[in-house]
Amino acid sequence: MPRYVSLGQIPKQRHIQFRKPDGGLYAEQLFGTRGFSGPMSLMYHINLPTEVKSWEDRGSCKPEFLADEALRHRHLRTARMTPSGDAVTGRICLLGNSDVYWHQVLVAEQMNYYYKNADADECLFVHDGEGELQSMFGTVHFRPGDYLVIPKGIIYRLQFNTLPVRMIVIESFTPIEIPRRYRNEVGQLLEHAPYQERDIRPPSELVTIDKREDTLVLIKARERYTMYTYPYHPFDIVGWDGYEFPYAFSIHDFSPITGKLHMPPPIHQTFASGGFVICSFCPRMLDYHPDAIVVPYNHSNVDSDEVLYYCNDKFGSRKGIEEGSITMHPLGLPHGPQPGAVEASIGATKTEELAVMLDTYRPLMMTKAALGLEDPDYWKSWQMRVSAPPGTAHTTGD
Repeated sequence: MPRYVSLGQIPKQRHIQFRKPDGGLYAEQLFGTRGFSGPMSLMYHINLPTEVKSWEDRGSCKPEFLADEALRHRHLRTARMTPSGDAVTGRICLLGNSDVYWHQVLVAEQMNYYYKNADADECLFVHDGEGELQSMFGTVHFRPGDYLVIPKGIIYRLQFNTLPVRMIVIESFTPIEIPRRYRNEVGQLLEHAPYQERDIRPPSELVTIDKREDTLVLIKARERYTMYTYPYHPFDIVGWDGYEFPYAFSIHDFSPITGKLHMPPPIHQTFASGGFVICSFCPRMLDYHPDAIVVPYNHSNVDSDEVLYYCNDKFGSRKGIEEGSITMHPLGLPHGPQPGAVEASIGATKTEELAVMLDTYRPLMMTKAALGLEDPDYWKSWQMRVSAPPGTAHTTGD
């Protein structure tokens, strides 16, 4: 994060005595996810953050991926999902590889415990809910269309105003960052970046809870859940400062980059990680050359698997998709506008599409859970439908 934030009470200098009103010392904790060389924050606890009352093994949470799947374009209809679980237990992993997992969630219940993902950074996309991300760093208010970026190791929970809520959870096994080309040498966002620091919403208020009472924290580590019981509330922080914290960014604050002729997908990039990028396709003016073709040209995914989550049904180059659809176009196959989409787009000046895209550098595998949502005929949507002369048979290759 190219931004320094400070909330609550902190001492004048780092690593010096900082005492409570009763004379005891606050417990200082350095929080970072890349040793002592990456972004860090310093927190000051009322209790020792190392103190634990008990723990209980809750079993494996490793996804079951399908092996040796035939190569083809895929379409998953998440509208078929039924509400289940909370923001953690309701996660259904649909796709993944050694760099990233994609979970779909239709939240049915509020969390009555706290959560820490010690395996991965998380990028949550809240499709249609609003509420609070309550964390050890403070509260982040969110609304429909918000990305919530949560570095690994942060204790938090989500509380929603109403349920159910549709949500994506992208787990990254390397840090989720702002793309390097958007930043200058000191980390400030440049003028050509599609968003700025003021669009990023860090915790707005620090909630300090000074209670010695049992509090449950579910920890994910090594693809296994362990439920920890702390004898105090983990939000016992009186102050913190630094560069590592959860934050929200709205897809509606992304400022699309447009051009005279059609621009490639990297202009939509929003976040970067070691093995993938996240992009935002937003309402925007289309290409303004008088002869422009304003939908994407056919292209081969030589190096990437492309996953698109459609927040509405207004994607100009696709047909047969609906709000909540997920398409996966794997590397090794060309893809592009479906038949008729190019001609239909000519003369259009604006698009209302809204979608989240994940492009990975390694092949993605589907899970068994994804098969129940699949449209098995999606690959046929590029087939040409040619009218047959009278008296002849007509085949489509089905």
